[in-house]
This record gives sequence, C-alpha cells and structure tokens, in this order.
Amino acid sequence: MRLRPLGAWAASNTLALRAHRVAKVIAHVRGRAKTLRNWDKLWICQSGPGGVSDVLQPTSQPVVDDPAVATEETFATSTGVVEPVQEGAAEIDFLGESTEGDLHFHLVDSLRKGKVGVINVFGMKSLDDIYSLPLARLKAATQSVLDVLDVPESFPDGNPQRAIYCSRTLNLRSIKAIGYDMDYTLIHYDVNAWEGRAYEYGLETLRQQGVPVDGLRFDPDLVIRGLIMDKEHGNLIKVDRFGLVKRAMHGTRMMSWQEIRELYGREVVNLRNEGRWVFLNTLFSVSEAVMYMQLVDRLDLGMFQVGAGNISYQALYGMVSKALYRTHVEGKLKAEIIQAPERYVELDPEMAQALLDQRDSGKQLLLITNSDYEYTNKMMSFAYDPFLPAGMRWRDLFDMVIVMARKPDFFNYNMSLYEVVTPDGLMRPVLGACKGGLYCGGSARMVEKALGVEGDDLLYVGDHIYTDAALAKINFRWRTALVIRELELEIDALARGRPHRDALKELMTKKELIGDVFNQLRLSRQRWVHGHIAAASFDDEEGINETLAQLLMVMEHLDDRIGPMLERDGEHFNKRWGYLSRAGLNDKSQLNRQIEKYADIYTSRVSNFLRYTPYSYFRSPAQSLAHDRNLTRYYEKMYGTAENGSLMGNSSDSSSNGNDSISLKGEGPDSDPEHEQDLV
Repeated sequence: MRLRPLGAWAASNTLALRAHRVAKVIAHVRGRAKTLRNWDKLWICQSGPGGVSDVLQPTSQPVVDDPAVATEETFATSTGVVEPVQEGAAEIDFLGESTEGDLHFHLVDSLRKGKVGVINVFGMKSLDDIYSLPLARLKAATQSVLDVLDVPESFPDGNPQRAIYCSRTLNLRSIKAIGYDMDYTLIHYDVNAWEGRAYEYGLETLRQQGVPVDGLRFDPDLVIRGLIMDKEHGNLIKVDRFGLVKRAMHGTRMMSWQEIRELYGREVVNLRNEGRWVFLNTLFSVSEAVMYMQLVDRLDLGMFQVGAGNISYQALYGMVSKALYRTHVEGKLKAEIIQAPERYVELDPEMAQALLDQRDSGKQLLLITNSDYEYTNKMMSFAYDPFLPAGMRWRDLFDMVIVMARKPDFFNYNMSLYEVVTPDGLMRPVLGACKGGLYCGGSARMVEKALGVEGDDLLYVGDHIYTDAALAKINFRWRTALVIRELELEIDALARGRPHRDALKELMTKKELIGDVFNQLRLSRQRWVHGHIAAASFDDEEGINETLAQLLMVMEHLDDRIGPMLERDGEHFNKRWGYLSRAGLNDKSQLNRQIEKYADIYTSRVSNFLRYTPYSYFRSPAQSLAHDRNLTRYYEKMYGTAENGSLMGNSSDSSSNGNDSISLKGEGPDSDPEHEQDLV
C-alpha cells in the first residue's frame, strides 16, 4: 500500500471534510450504510461562518460532578453518559499510569441489571465477543475506519521513520502540560548549514589566536551524535551500554581493535568524569568535535606550539570549546540566521497543527528555550505563523514562554525571573510568573507553581539528553520525550542493513556450530592427556589432532570474513561509526542506553505527534532478555505445538504495543536477538 505523507493527510483534513467523514465512520463501525437513528436524536451538526463545523455538540446537558470542568467531551447516549475522568476520580491502571483524562462510560440505571454488554460495533453483538473476535478481522475493520478518516497507517504497517517509540509506558491523556525546547526541537536546522557556519566562525576565532587552521574544511560525516571525546588522549570513541570502547578514532584516523585494546583494555568510561570525557548528546556538538579531531592531527604533526613545548590534548580542547562558545554567546551566528532564516531552517508545516491539537485538547503548552527573545520571536514567527489559522501567531499556541532559561541551571536552581514587556525585549523583574506570560530566566519550580502542575503531570520535549531530559526527570519527575532527527536515517539504514546483518549472523552461527565441536574435542583430548578417560576411548590421537587443526583453520578463515563485515556494519548510517543505536555486534550504544534511561518516548520530530493524537497511550514493548529467546522448540517438545499462533514470540506485539504504541522490536522474544536490538 502506498504511504501518503502526513502533510497530505493534514492538508485534506479540513474541518468540514472531517465532520462529513465522522458520519461515514459511524456507518463503518456500526456496520450500516447509513448513520444511526440515535445519532440524529443525540447530536446536531452546527453551522459556523465557514459552513459545517467539525464540532458535534450534544443537545442534552452534559453530566459532570464538577461544574468547573470543561465539558466539551461530555455527551449522552441512549445507554448512558460519556465524560472525562477528573483528577479526584482518577485511578492507577494495571500498567501504573493515571486514568485522569480518559473517557469513562456511565450506564443508565435501566441497563445495570442484566442488559449490560449489548453492543453493535465492528460486527460484535455483545461485549464478550471481543475475546473471540479474530485479531486479523479486527485489524481490518479498524483500518477501514482510519481509511475513511484518511489517517495514515501506524507503525509497523505505516512509516517507521515517523513513529513515536516508547521506553516507559506513558498515558498522554493524563498529561496536563507539555513543555518544549526550541532549537532542534520546535525549530529544526539544516545541520550542515548551521554547524558548518558555526565551524567557520570558530576557525576564524582560532586563526586570530595563531592556531594553524588554514586548509581545514567542515566534514559532518566525521562524527555522529552519541560519541565521546577523550580529552586526555585526543580520541573520539564509541562505547556500548556498559561503557566499554567498541570503536575509536585518534584525530581523524580510525584505530584498530588492537590499538583500542592496548589503550583502553577493559576500562569503563565514566561520563561523570567531565574533566576527561565529553559526551556528544546534541547536534550542536558536531562542529566542536569535527574541529577538535582535525586539530589533533595538526598537534601530532607539531604544527603549532605554545611557549617552549606542545600544548596538551586537554588544552587544545579548551581552545576549541571556547572558540565555539564565543560563536554562540556573542550572537554572530544567530544574527546571521535572523537575516536569512530560509538558509538554515527546515520548515515543517505539520508542526503547527500538532501543537494546535494538543492545545485544543486542553493541555497547557509552554516554550522553554535558552535563546534570547529576539531570536526566538524571529525563528518561531518564520516557522509557525504561515501555517496557523488566520489572525493567529505563534505566541497564541503557548500558555507560557520562557527565554534565556539558562538550562541546565533552570532545573537545578531558583534563579531571578524577569518579564519581557516590550516587543524589542525590554524586561522588568517580577516575583512570580502568571499563565500567559513571557519571561526570562526563572526555574522549573516556578513553572509548576504558575501552571498548577507538578511531577508526572508535565511532559517536557527536547533534543538534549542532559539539559532537556535527564535533569527534568531526575529533579522533578517530569515525563520526557527526546527529538532525535537522525532517527529517520537510522531506521532506513537499519532496514537497508538487514541483508548484511543476516549474512553476518549466518557466518557467526557457522562459527558457533564448528566451535562447539572443536571445544568438545579439545576437552576430550585434555581429559585423555590428564588420564581422566581410558586410552581405549581415545585410540586415534593423530586423527583427533588433525581434526582439531582443520576445524581451527576453518574458524580462522571465518574470522577473516567476519572481521571486515563487522567494520562495515552500519555503513548505511555512517561509514566510520556505524549505527547510532548499536555498538559492537549485538549490544546497544551508550547513546541508546541514555535514551532508554531518560526518555519515556522518543521520535524524529514533533510533528509525529500529529498521527498519534493527544489521547494516545504509549505502551513500552516487552523487554528482551537473554534467557527468554528461542524457546519455541523447547515449548513444542515439552508442551506440544502452540495453538492459534499464541506462542509467546508470536503474541508479543499485541500484548506489548497496544493500540497507540509501537516498537522496532517487532519479532518478539523468539526472534533474532540482533534484529531485536535495532532500536530499543
């Protein structure tokens, strides 16, 4: 099936058209060619200035306990009343999430005494029919409804590059406020243009200091997000989730496995040692890392000196970091971007509609950025105003805007708060924030107080693992989402790399099979040598020795093929470093471990929320364990063949993913363990 881009869906999803499709949906769900009798009795479709409204309003008064609660989602039917679950009535569901914001159905008294369960949706006549309804039939029926609404398919049938992935179960319905970072989150830049220009400004600063930078050129393929700079040795390394070094580069030269082992051995990289390690957890780090590694080469060649001797790798990093810091702080680059944003900003028309949907669902939205007001206003106006309804500006999307937030201090300290009071950015000190305000500085605690939310009532979305996700989660228990734009390329690379991985896995399996026989023969020979087995049972020593030698040659020959294939693994993403999410043959990268630890959900862009709606329930997939794989043959041997494809591996998708969440782990516990670790 040809996938329609989300933009085509959003463009066609006009208010009048969507209202018309709602009636068709009812016919599909109820299995009728015309709308319901009760529909005409319970609902009216009101006309507005533009024609038919998309809002279907109940003719009866909504029934809620709290009159102050918004009632637009409360409505009556012939069998009862549907209303949102309020905070006081919310419970904790079986996955540990609050039910606040869910819709709850109250049966009328006449149906509470035995007629409960009579329904007419998706071909079911009673509630119990859902247990026996074949999954394939239900999937086809629900997809027919989505087709009427012109909603794109969700992953795994839809586009995985635009999916939202879940590390920790999250009920978006219970979220009361959503905060956003701006740079590389609400605003995405052309990385080559932005970081390339920052690189040029940094080189000019170093040139003025006498550093030999002539002839250097920005090479964005030299580094990827998630690598770690070793300032002590002038290296760039990629480590796995345990902190063990898997790939390394000194200057711009990739190091061999032998060199890596000799230098790092089994050393575990501790990112808390900031004096030595620098984790590249944002795209803003690209230009800095490229410049540093290139200058390490020139330092090794003795091309520049300070005083009587060469400077250290540590001192060199300090020079590079300071040069790039001045580029950002002095505003040279941002001033240039303001003058020509079209050269640097990649527009995404769907972003505005995604935020509108969240705001209209009752969620409070806030923008928290380290950028100043002038830059924020220019960028947000350029990226959002053209795609908003007439008369609406980007400021109208947010209940609060905070500029120059000074993250990470924003999540660590109570800093002074200023209100921006003029269009050109003049400020005045204030003691507290109010909803609807535009502020500078402040703190996360102040935000919670002003909006009346705290802890897991709030979801914060950003691109920086530490300043956007880790601190918000650790210090305030906020729910977190990470935006990783490279995820789209990563997913495509993982798919393109499947044949390579399959071939690599086959070679590894062959080596394991031969190795098992080799090890058993080796052990038998050892026992014979030490007199632990009778000589009669080992009467052909020459034959055993010859067999061991030949098996050894075969395994070494396999290694000659496996080694280069491992080096090429992930080349569709980056020829030097491989995949973003993997390190070594089967393990997760340190970056993926950080994402898993600090981000409840992650995705490639904010507009991906458009497909999932503000009411989605993201369920984390079943976590694969080393001891719960490949149990199919054991199960069949011990307990017989599984019925109806319900064996654990075949059922894991439906149990772990639910209606709204997805995972790249689609095969389940019995699948290929390497494929299961595509992105976790």
